[in-house]
Amino acid sequence: MHIARKRFGQHFLHDKQIIERLVNVINPCPGQHLVEIGPGQGALTVPILKKIEQLDVVELDRDLIPALKTRCLGKGSLIVHQADALEFDFRTVIHNAESLRIVGNLPYNISTPLIFHLLEYAEHIIDMHFMLQKEVVDRLAAGKGEDAYGRLSIMVQYHCKVTSLFDVPPQAFYPPPQVDSSVVRLIPHRELPYLAKDYNHFANLVKLAFSYRRKTLRNCLKTIMSDTDWGKTDIDAHLRPEQLNVGDYVRLSNGLLEGPTDPNGK
Repeated sequence: MHIARKRFGQHFLHDKQIIERLVNVINPCPGQHLVEIGPGQGALTVPILKKIEQLDVVELDRDLIPALKTRCLGKGSLIVHQADALEFDFRTVIHNAESLRIVGNLPYNISTPLIFHLLEYAEHIIDMHFMLQKEVVDRLAAGKGEDAYGRLSIMVQYHCKVTSLFDVPPQAFYPPPQVDSSVVRLIPHRELPYLAKDYNHFANLVKLAFSYRRKTLRNCLKTIMSDTDWGKTDIDAHLRPEQLNVGDYVRLSNGLLEGPTDPNGK
């Protein structure tokens, strides 16, 4: 029996009802190109492979791979990439300009940086279904004004439609984690609802705003926005960062790029 490795953040899904429910919401169909991140002991791998007959998996722990291949014998074609998903180039599995569907029970300790890594390939991805820490899913899906709403909400919602699907208790895993989990669906926008003229400028503005989320926007952004800049926008400088939606931050960023002034109004 494989001993879960803490350094890899391994918690193996074993609850059959949860597995069936997750496969149903993913709804893998023949002809689709799915990539599973962190297949572990194959709880999702086997039922997905049975439905689509070929599956790419990215697994860091080389000790899991032999048993995974054995479990999948006769179920379909399993293509294993022994690699760190945080560094994996997902373009290498794309053939003939096809689009990918990404799934996985993600290690909690890398879930946020991994999602941002995957967003670099958004134009090649149809959708993503992930099992994550519930707190992270709440942040991903939160709307403005909600307690969980913040930088992560805005940056991921800029790229994707986010839907929280259902919660999963700790006992569905071995070993059980210390927190509840949730399943989330991310669908990259084919056309961005709000287009930042300079994405890095937009990202930095959001980061700066939420570095001081209990202050007003005027105080949060005083190093990059002058009174003159605020006078050019219809956004209230006395609002707090969590009171603006994605479109508001894009407008702020784009407006600054059109004619930024010295923070002292000179």
